[in-house]
Amino acid sequence: MLIRVAGAGVCHSDLHIRSGEFPLPPGFEMPLTLGHENAGYVEAVGPDVQRVKRGDAVAVWGGRGCGSCRICRQGDEQCCNIALWVAAGGYAEFMHVPSERFLVKLDGLDPIAAAPLADAGLTPYRAIKKSLPYLYPGAAVAVLGIGGLGHMAMQILRALTPSTRVIAVDVSEDRLEAATQLGASDVVDARGDAAAEIVRLTGGEGAQAVIDLVGSDASLRTAAAATGRKGIIVLVGLAGGTLPYSFLGMRSECTVTSSYWGSYDEFEEVLALARGGSIRATVRRYSLDQVNEALDSLARGQVQGRAVVTP
Repeated sequence: MLIRVAGAGVCHSDLHIRSGEFPLPPGFEMPLTLGHENAGYVEAVGPDVQRVKRGDAVAVWGGRGCGSCRICRQGDEQCCNIALWVAAGGYAEFMHVPSERFLVKLDGLDPIAAAPLADAGLTPYRAIKKSLPYLYPGAAVAVLGIGGLGHMAMQILRALTPSTRVIAVDVSEDRLEAATQLGASDVVDARGDAAAEIVRLTGGEGAQAVIDLVGSDASLRTAAAATGRKGIIVLVGLAGGTLPYSFLGMRSECTVTSSYWGSYDEFEEVLALARGGSIRATVRRYSLDQVNEALDSLARGQVQGRAVVTP
């Protein structure tokens, strides 16, 4: 299928690819057309396409893998060893999608508003689902990093576990203010001792879940020190930090896991939340010829919510 792109979200992983920090998988070399958070309209279809037709508004699930390995057959193609998403091609007027199984009909959602949900919504959604068994009524969850993913995580938590206390952590006063507007119970300035403040706010117990959307050495240190007994740390961010893990170095029976993007079914669930009005991406629009400006603004931490390229 040929998709006429209406919006392509700008992701931090694109910065890592542009700078060379992210190693390209075998078979890929520069130049690449980036952009893996995509939504638009079906422009043309091949002879075997049955589920969508020309003119349909669709979002593209970008986590496609080989389709045949054990992980792909379990429904988690985004975890496949073949990282086909790196050159998905959304930073363009049109993009090719090899199969209709990667498309989700928007059913009334605006493609520009929906584009960030393909990653900025889907990625924290999966991470939050991993933490739900730990979030009993009155429990505390700390979200580290209130950027593109973080501002969606705040809304998803409120939708999925409204009785949970949500603590937002960031270095930016503007983002902390945005977190308050999105329903954060408390905000913590990460330029200070964020872990100590989280522990204080939770009466000495610590958070039952910490979702690290940054992934730096500093954020992981905060996560380790702020997580309570039998809690969980879910690592999402790609900043390259490491977490020393030892029996006495963390609270008793603390679980540490990572979370990578999200499945097709989870993407449908995210879009359902958006249709119901529970979540909405804050979008800052850039034209296609401003794509480098969008990436540079993101690198400088100047994007509130999600930058979206609109051809």
